[in-house]
Amino acid sequence: MKKIIVLIIVVVLGLLVVFFIITNKEKLVPEEVTSFEECVSAGYPAMESYPRQCRAPNGELFVESIVEKLKESEFITVNYPQPNDEIESPLTVLGEARGYWFFEGDFPVVLTDWDGLIIAEGIARAQGAWMTDDFVPFDVILEFEKPSYNNKGTLILKRDNPSGLLENEEALEIPIIFK
Repeated sequence: MKKIIVLIIVVVLGLLVVFFIITNKEKLVPEEVTSFEECVSAGYPAMESYPRQCRAPNGELFVESIVEKLKESEFITVNYPQPNDEIESPLTVLGEARGYWFFEGDFPVVLTDWDGLIIAEGIARAQGAWMTDDFVPFDVILEFEKPSYNNKGTLILKRDNPSGLLENEEALEIPIIFK
């Protein structure tokens, strides 16, 4: 009698497992992921790096494209360097920013190594009348020594904020590679 009860329990458990597998088949098989956006929407975790990264279960790494974000910026655009460009010293940064990004015709620019250590600082200067809501061309030249460890870094263009108010703090960060 005990053998029959054990057999019935095993069969019922087996049927429950089969039912679970059939009803959750789409959840058990990982989705085919081909981009950062698909990776995140499939529920895989995104690393809070810059740019953000998402790793699929098969080990493939997808990196968020910031090129489109830079092109869509309503405050500042950078013509050179672009994200992940290889740079060397001296670096000439070229772009356009709305007049209110400047104060007295300039704003600060910082170059950091992979660890966030500042290796160069400069002041971007407006190449025209900056007291406007329109885009104004700017440039800045940064001289630096190539870091000895890791070839990645970040170019940071900061909105000049003489008021010190947090609501006026803005920056554009561009990942770069040292040549």
